[in-house]
Amino acid sequence: MNVHVGLNVTNVEESIRFYSILFGEEPVKIKEDYAKFLINDLHLNFTLNAKDSVSGNQVGHFGIQVDTPEEIEQQKDRMKQAKLAMFSEENTVCCYARQDKFWITDPDGNEWEFFYTWEDVEQSKESTTGDCCL
Repeated sequence: MNVHVGLNVTNVEESIRFYSILFGEEPVKIKEDYAKFLINDLHLNFTLNAKDSVSGNQVGHFGIQVDTPEEIEQQKDRMKQAKLAMFSEENTVCCYARQDKFWITDPDGNEWEFFYTWEDVEQSKESTTGDCCL
């Protein structure tokens, strides 16, 4: 089974560049107003759908959970080489888990996190201010 996410974007070409870096794979199908990625390691059917306008982040965020702490560093290195801006959080409590993670934002403002979970914990976040899961 694959999870399918259909994301509305304002510029398919720009979004293809971003998501090719994010997923480390090129789309399997490209049209003027559409692109389809089938990312086998994620079991994900991900499409980009052109719209005249989109307004910000329509979901809380998207995320990719990795299996080892080393994978977080490997993914960070990939994003740095691609010159994507990142925000890192290490040893942070979020969503009832202690995690290392980093965040990047796509061209239309959608936030993505790569994260590794060290352990489950009883509190949802360390701080009482702000939202731990952006």
